Amino acid sequence: MTETIKTGVLGATGAVGQRFIEALANHPWFEITALAASERSAGKKYRDAANWRLESQIPEEVADVEVVPVDVGAVDADLVFSALPADLAKKVELDFVKAGCVVASNAGAFRKEVDVPLMIPEVNPEHLGLIDVQRDNRGWDGCIVTNPNCTTIMFTLTLKPLMQFGLENVNIASMQAISGAGFDGIPGMAILENVVPYIGGEEEKVESEPLKLLGEFDGSQIIPADINISASCHRVPVMDGHLEALWVGMADDPTPDKVRQAFLDFDPGLSDLPTEPEHPIIVRDEPDRPQPRLDRNAGNGMSVSVGRIREGIRYMVMGHNTIRGAAGASVLNAELMHKKGYL
Repeated sequence: MTETIKTGVLGATGAVGQRFIEALANHPWFEITALAASERSAGKKYRDAANWRLESQIPEEVADVEVVPVDVGAVDADLVFSALPADLAKKVELDFVKAGCVVASNAGAFRKEVDVPLMIPEVNPEHLGLIDVQRDNRGWDGCIVTNPNCTTIMFTLTLKPLMQFGLENVNIASMQAISGAGFDGIPGMAILENVVPYIGGEEEKVESEPLKLLGEFDGSQIIPADINISASCHRVPVMDGHLEALWVGMADDPTPDKVRQAFLDFDPGLSDLPTEPEHPIIVRDEPDRPQPRLDRNAGNGMSVSVGRIREGIRYMVMGHNTIRGAAGASVLNAELMHKKGYL
């Protein structure tokens, strides 16, 4: 893997687009060759088009890159990362894949398609086999691979090591950061001193996506996991980091100590992927952890933290929603595709 792959970012000026650029700066395999955004940004240098809002500075390698329109003819790349809204992604991502590009999408447009992999590399790496099915079905040279909703990623990653105990049902209550709604998604007067007990479409995604992620790939399709999931999702006045409370029912009725050990023993074997953290699941034994402000940047934002593992089984899980839950997840998917020879 000595040659770098020409890489573009679609929706490069937005909240997730900025995280993509942060993750791809100085990446050993992927070289940013195109930044695409809306017509109002096209033609400007990236430093002038993007209202950069991350803790880091705009990477120098992209600061003077000219932003191009979100159009196949304008983007010089073999791999594109999509941070587009789902309605726009439905058409644009198809245009790119039909032109032979590999699309690693954070958008929700194709997550439910039966021949499109919905991926968390530590959970279901074998599902990449759907790419071959997808290409055969559609006659494509390129392909689309998606990552799940940000809330789904956090807790589904922790469910994988619990499958050994006969996972049967999951109840989840989420406390979701405002950055999950984008830079301008929640007006300040609506969220200050407030909790919004509804996020449109979120609960449906949280209840359905894990069934595909934890399902079995039989060589031609995904057989969904037989698990009952019930969710209640809420927006809270936290900048970054989704905190989630889980109640998990398992046939073997493991003790909290066995569940804790399962988290500690979890090793997906992906240490050769640049974005994979040393410990994808970190156990926090302090009684008041995890917390977004203290734990969201663990593993460069790619680790999830669990704590308060109690009889029941009940526990808390927390992760960085725009890194582990969005841009970093797509980059990790692309790294796995490269490792498996799809790039």
